[in-house]
Amino acid sequence: MELAIEQALEAAQVGEVPVGAIVVVEGEILGRGRNRREQDNDPLGHAELFALRQAAQAIGSWRLPRSTLYVTLEPCPMCAGAILQARVERVVFGCRDPKAGAVRSLHALLEDPRLAHRAQVIEGILEDQCRAPLTAFFQRLRQGEQTTQEDEQSPRRGGRAAEGA
Repeated sequence: MELAIEQALEAAQVGEVPVGAIVVVEGEILGRGRNRREQDNDPLGHAELFALRQAAQAIGSWRLPRSTLYVTLEPCPMCAGAILQARVERVVFGCRDPKAGAVRSLHALLEDPRLAHRAQVIEGILEDQCRAPLTAFFQRLRQGEQTTQEDEQSPRRGGRAAEGA
């Protein structure tokens, strides 16, 4: 999880919502990712997707059996779907996302018995260390919004993590 936190801090340094992810297969790190939505102008630019894609390329298969995904923030529905498609065995996340979390907060997609694949879920690992960069990021964002007049037409930055996440 500490490596995922490092990825999150890198994201924060370039103005992204600080979320980081690592994929480990049989003790080896095969994928790393951090949010890049703003940097790449990509709605799919979530940390989990980059880490999953990198791991799949490393093993030469879209299936990631025996893999563990470590992510600082509870995955959203899009990322939960990708986790299921990749057949990830275990997901370990730091803090919940009460506004977009699809693993425990709003939905339990990874453990839904109606779906063809399920993943073991472990939550709360290094929770405070995962939450701190998110809280700081959104506090800075709110302060910036209060002190500057932004164009009402511009898209709001972030939006992935809830206040207090």
